[in-house]
Amino acid sequence: MRSIKPGRGPSMMGGIMSIFMALFGIYWTVLASRASGFMVIFGLLFVGTAIVQAVYNFKNATGKNRYSQFDITDGSEEPDPLNEAFGYKNDNVDKSFCPYCGAVCEGDYTYCPKCGRKQP
Repeated sequence: MRSIKPGRGPSMMGGIMSIFMALFGIYWTVLASRASGFMVIFGLLFVGTAIVQAVYNFKNATGKNRYSQFDITDGSEEPDPLNEAFGYKNDNVDKSFCPYCGAVCEGDYTYCPKCGRKQP
C-alpha cells in the first residue's frame, strides 16, 4: 500500500540559493578585509557554510534516494536514507497515512481522524 510520509526538504533550489549566499559571503569578506580581522573570519565561516550547504543540496537533488518534503512510496520501494544510516527500524509498516494531511490512520479507517476527509 502506498502512503504519504513526511520527508526532508533540501533541493535544487536550496543549492542555487547556497551558491548566491556563497557569492554574497565572498563579497562581504572582500569588503570586510578593509575594516577588521574579526569580520573577515565571519565572512570565511559564512562562505564555508554556504559551500557545504550547496554540496549537500545538489547531492540530494540529484541522488537516487533523495530526501523530499513528502514521499508517496512503499517502504520497500524507496527506503529513507537517513533511517538506514542511523539504523532506525520503520514501525510504520502496518500503518497508512492520510493522503491529504499526512496523519497516521491506523486500521481500516474510512475517514481521517485529523482532517476528517474520506480515505481512498
